[in-house]
Amino acid sequence: MFAEERREMILTALKSKERIFAKDLAEEFGTSIDTIRRDLTVMEEHGLLKRTHGGAIPISKVRRFPVDNKVRYSEGTEHQNAIAKLAVKYIEQGDTIFIGGASIHYILLKYLPLDRNYTVITNSLTIAEKLKVLNNVETYIVCGKIRDEEGIIDALATEFIRTLRIDVAFLTGGGFSARHGLSTSTPEGSAFQRAVAEVSRRKICLANFDKIGIEFFSRTLDAEELDLLITDWEAPDEEVSKIRKMGVKVIIAKEK
Repeated sequence: MFAEERREMILTALKSKERIFAKDLAEEFGTSIDTIRRDLTVMEEHGLLKRTHGGAIPISKVRRFPVDNKVRYSEGTEHQNAIAKLAVKYIEQGDTIFIGGASIHYILLKYLPLDRNYTVITNSLTIAEKLKVLNNVETYIVCGKIRDEEGIIDALATEFIRTLRIDVAFLTGGGFSARHGLSTSTPEGSAFQRAVAEVSRRKICLANFDKIGIEFFSRTLDAEELDLLITDWEAPDEEVSKIRKMGVKVIIAKEK
């Protein structure tokens, strides 16, 4: 089999799956893992896929359609859970924090500390509903027009958030790269998160490996505007290195 034929078959397999593994492909094609890794490297250079430590994932479009709430508000991946466990360590007694309505924010709720008192600002009805049962958390919800896919992010919400001051903002998006910074699918979403960042003393980005090196439609913040990025063990080393060179502290959640 010629390399071009093999790579075409790899691309076909990737289109039907969320992820492919070099080991599985080597067995399927009867070739070495090193050969598959070279294939994946060439394909990444041509913008056909995004490599991970164990294989590859599809390249994200610059805009993403809203995710069904059953998927968004689930138990999450092992990568997301590892990131969430690290993130909550930055919540201190008396803090005012921002938690949005993304899937990583929902997972964060499982690990919120119960041994200290703090305030949460959210723009998500789902997050607010979960928080109201916690006696140690005082919860405020942003006012504005409700949008299920991105929470409350309209002009009224943005103006409201600018009247506040926040200690720690847990921000996220569709992608995070050294070149394009933190980005998301819509200008409205990026404008709201940018307003959150403006009133926050500390800005922490939560981004699992499949967001690192990805650039979405609308920039929220430049990379150097963030204080900390928490990602996971499969984040591409080269991109993480570029982000660190821009002065952003990066913490890698470890695999179990």
